[in-house]
Amino acid sequence: MLKNYEFRRYQMPQEEIKALVKQKREELAAQQLLLKEHKLPVLVLIEGWGAAGKGTLIGNLIKELDPRFFTVINMDVPAEREKRKPFLWRYMEQIPEAGKFVFFDSGWLDELAEDVLDGRADEAVLEQRMQQIRTLERQLKDNGYVVVKLFLQIPKEEQKQRQKKLSGKKDTSWRVAGKDRRQVKNREAYEQVYDRILEATNTGYVPWHVVDAVDKRQALLQVLHILTNQIHQAVENERVLPEILHRDYPLLKMPLLSDVPLNQEMTKEEYKVRLKALQKKLKKLHNRIYRLRIPVVIAYEGWDAAGKGGNIKRLTSALDPRGFEVHPIASPEPHEKARHYLWRFYHRLPKDGHIAIFDRSWYGRVMVERMEGFCSENDWKRAYNEINEFEKELSDWGAIVVKFWVHIDKETQLARFTERQNTPGKEWKITEEDWRNREKWDAYEEAVDEMIARTSTENAPWYIVQSNNKYYARIQAIEILIAEIEKRV
Repeated sequence: MLKNYEFRRYQMPQEEIKALVKQKREELAAQQLLLKEHKLPVLVLIEGWGAAGKGTLIGNLIKELDPRFFTVINMDVPAEREKRKPFLWRYMEQIPEAGKFVFFDSGWLDELAEDVLDGRADEAVLEQRMQQIRTLERQLKDNGYVVVKLFLQIPKEEQKQRQKKLSGKKDTSWRVAGKDRRQVKNREAYEQVYDRILEATNTGYVPWHVVDAVDKRQALLQVLHILTNQIHQAVENERVLPEILHRDYPLLKMPLLSDVPLNQEMTKEEYKVRLKALQKKLKKLHNRIYRLRIPVVIAYEGWDAAGKGGNIKRLTSALDPRGFEVHPIASPEPHEKARHYLWRFYHRLPKDGHIAIFDRSWYGRVMVERMEGFCSENDWKRAYNEINEFEKELSDWGAIVVKFWVHIDKETQLARFTERQNTPGKEWKITEEDWRNREKWDAYEEAVDEMIARTSTENAPWYIVQSNNKYYARIQAIEILIAEIEKRV
């Protein structure tokens, strides 16, 4: 895409270019209102050679936009905090809300290329990350995002001249960094890596646009044309449903909930002895995963009154409070609802060496949102693949991913509901919604069976915790977590 790029000078009078730029800016400003009306978020990724004019281009693009509804972010070298998260975490963190723009000044192309050239990413990591980029871009597109990717192309001699001009002035010399000089010196090596990533991530759903940036005004006109066209297409095609993918992930054979025995017994005395020994073991393992910088992500799902809270409490009692966080997940807040549904879970991922425990999780998409009609059928059917991709990314990052379905039978739930309702101090635990959900038990069970069957993968398995006896369930969950950590350390 870059090696054989043909630079072309358009013989268009500057006054004519100026008039067309003004017209396109006005069109973009009008589209900003349409984006708010249609609740479409727009992410513009601007990559390119050092001194190609990324900052100038962004400044000219936003000139007529309402500043309340766009953000410009310089995605330079990742900070130490960001390096302790998955590769694409910092980009997912910054995706726009519905109806708003986000402009990235450099992004995943530049970061990955630098990692390759500096030897931080070998061939296997390069392939893995290019797949992650394709996955992220497709998921954003499928979830209603307008994603525009631009690469500003200038010849080597033009780059050298611009750097020389910038370096010659005190007020602009800071704009020429060491990386920019390395690009000129090692232009061919950079070009080779850029081409490799550009071609691998140039897809039909989110293509790359290589922009001739020698003439900055013509470059601006070209970019305005690309951006307004893609926004226009998105508004026109808003109701076109994305394809539902069924990527082949190695799935584990799982039993139906109705086939799981729930007659296990454990006395309080036996429970106390085993709990103490297991908590001691888990505490040592927590220290080890911190030393080895292995992140752990635990998702708890289950029936109402199945005992998730008590289970989590006994598990976390063994952990250093500085090294874990429990995230109770309720209905999404407005700013969460305005983004990709996985955003709020990316936002809560742990640092490496830490543990994140989710009390309810991203599986709400294929359970409560499915059952209550909070998302479309296309949305929840597509989510199985998106969730498997999300968990594969966590696994590729190095995380241990453990998912618990805390299981009880219908009779046990009724007994616990009744006890809560009739016990002072516990009545707050039972709501009208709990009773209403209970009436849909059979439909929920069918949805859970499908969820477990389609998302229990080798890298992120489901474990059905038998919780009619809470003592047994607490011991079972801790034993499973210990076994998963021991596999790794």
